[in-house]
Parts: sequence; structure tokens; C-alpha cells
Amino acid sequence: MSDSVKRPSVLLLVPISMLCTLVAVVFGRLAYGLVLPVMRETLGMSYSQAANLGTLTALGYLVLLLYAGVFAGRHGGKKSILLGLSLGAIGFAGLSQFSAYPLLMLCMTLLGFGTAFTFTPLISLLGAWYPERRGMVIGFAGSGVGTGILLAGALVPIITQSGDEASWRMIWASFAGIAVFVIVLVMVFLRDPPQYDEPVSMRQGLAIAYQNPHVVRMALIYGVVGVTYIVQTLFMYSFALDAGVAPPVAGRLVAVMGFVSIFSGPVWGWLADKVGHGRALTFCMSVAIFATLLPVVWPETWAFTVHFVLVGLSVTGLFTSVLAAATSTVKPQHAAMAVSFVTVFFALGQLIGPALAGLLIDWQQDFRLTFALSAALMFVGAVASHGSTAVARS
Repeated sequence: MSDSVKRPSVLLLVPISMLCTLVAVVFGRLAYGLVLPVMRETLGMSYSQAANLGTLTALGYLVLLLYAGVFAGRHGGKKSILLGLSLGAIGFAGLSQFSAYPLLMLCMTLLGFGTAFTFTPLISLLGAWYPERRGMVIGFAGSGVGTGILLAGALVPIITQSGDEASWRMIWASFAGIAVFVIVLVMVFLRDPPQYDEPVSMRQGLAIAYQNPHVVRMALIYGVVGVTYIVQTLFMYSFALDAGVAPPVAGRLVAVMGFVSIFSGPVWGWLADKVGHGRALTFCMSVAIFATLLPVVWPETWAFTVHFVLVGLSVTGLFTSVLAAATSTVKPQHAAMAVSFVTVFFALGQLIGPALAGLLIDWQQDFRLTFALSAALMFVGAVASHGSTAVARS
């Protein structure tokens, strides 16, 4: 970063990045599960139709991930983020008004598009402005997810408890209003870092990514994280119930995991900046492996308690370390493409993981083999991350 370029204050970048993550990831991807029960009931949708709406969001995100990286490289991260937030706002507004299933499908797809254009360009923009503190600023951005989950988890069920149609429509309308507010903040306060080279095409960007061994290594590790994280998210709660943990206790353990993750992201990011992203990633994966194996060996309440606490401590560190490492060996104008490239592997892992885990659980009628294999896969990722060094950009 040139000394002549005045960087925006971290105290300004961090809150804006957290709000962008809140809108794009929490409102755009995760909150649907909270709104779904009353929305499905009042619209008379089947569970299959409701699930397909969620799948469309995931596919919309995956389809445009790579193009979003190219767009940000060509036009700047700020324009990409504005486009993504605008697509999300339109989707939220549509969901607050429409009842026809095809229109709902369109709106949910727009939410996936919006996440793709917002999150990865945001990560690369943060890393470009503060390369020496990329782990910390990316960690703070990621903590917006934990904050948003806590807020949405507390407020959405209260608002929708009446069970009428107006309640869930008000939720989507509120999301749209917050998205517009964040758009204004981004327009006024966010700035693109300077670019010193010509932007690249998608083909050139892909070549830069897959010809960089470090980026490819991070992509494969992020794929492992995608598979194991989604399996933990979907099935560990059920595993706890199956092992005899009372539902209220299991629910509180999940809440504790979310709360802990809010603070662990920035801490892991700071640590990664000090000791190296590769070392931090290896340590994070080692903690996650231990956490996953505990209930496999001892399927008791205390083991599940330790599991959820340790996962809350480590999971955002995995995301932060991978994303920070992926951008550390490429030029600033290629960072968005690198983040998009590795995130494609993460998204594919999230598509593959539930299907494979579901087959194993149905076959065994037990969760332990699934999580033992998940821990083994994480061990492969930990080995791959061991000794991975991020070479400083010249």
C-alpha cells in the first residue's frame, strides 16, 4: 500500500463490513430457516417446495461466485458490494410482497446472487486496505455472522409467534430496509483501494488462481471445511438428542456456540497475523478435530458441551485463516478472484456434505461413523495446512 494513499480507519471499516456480512450472509442465507415455518404454513407450501427455495439461494450464490470475483477485479469491490446489497434488497422487498411461487423462486435466487457479489469482494477489499492486519479485519467481518444469528434467533421467533402472514412479511420488509441503510453507508464511506495493474478476465483470473499452489491448497482445505462444517451444523444437534441430551440443554449449547464465535473470529485473525495464517489454520483444525471426536468417543452431555464450546472457538478461525491466507500471495486486484475461487470449493463441499452424511446415518442408524469420518477428513486438511506459508506480496 502506497504511503501517499490515506487508508480508511479500521474503526470505520469494521462496523460497515459487519453490517454488509449481516445483510448478505445472515439475512440473505441463514435467516430463511427461522422465517420458514410460518411462511410455509401461511402460503400452503410443501416441505419440498420450501426446501427448493433454500436450494435456489445456494445455487444462485455458487453460480455467480467466480463472476463476482471478476466483476470486483474489473470495477472495484465497492461497486460489487453495492450491486450485491441492491440485489439482496430487491429480493427481500419481493419476498415481503409476493405470494406466487415462481416469484418467490426469483427472489430467493436474487438473495444468492446478492451474497456472491457482496461477501467475497468485501473480504478482498478489507485485505487490500490492511494487508498487515488482514486476519483481524476479516475476522471482525466474519463476526457479523455470529452477531446476526444471535439477533435473528432472538427476534424473528418473537415477531412470527402470532403465526399470521403479516408477521413474516414484516421480517422480510425489515431486512429490505436495513439493506437500503447499509447501501447508503457503503456509498458514503467505503472506498476502493488503488489498483496498479489492468483488471483480468475470468479466464485469466482462474489461471492466476489455479497456477498459484498456495491458493489451490487453500481451496482444497476450504472444501474440507465446507463439508465438515455443514455436517456439524446439520447433524450434531440431532446427535446430541439421540444420545439423550435434553432438547432445552442442546438448544442452549448451540446458542453458546454462536455467542462464542462472535468473539473468536477477530482473536484468531489477530493471532494469524502474528504467527502466520498457515500455523493458525493448522491449530484451528486441530481444535475442531478434538471437538468432533469427543462425542464420538463419549456420547455424553459433558462431551457435547465441550464440543459446542470448542467449535464456537475454532470455526470462525477456520474461515478467517483460509480467506486471509488465500489473498496473501496474490496482487490486490486479483484478491477477489482468489477468494471466489476458494469459496467455490467451500460451497461445493456444503452441497456434497449433507447428502453423504445423510446416507451414512441412514445406513448405520447412528451418528458416530459420520463424525469419525468428518474428523478424519479434517485431519487431512490439517496436514495440508501444516507448513503452509503465505509468501508476502512484493
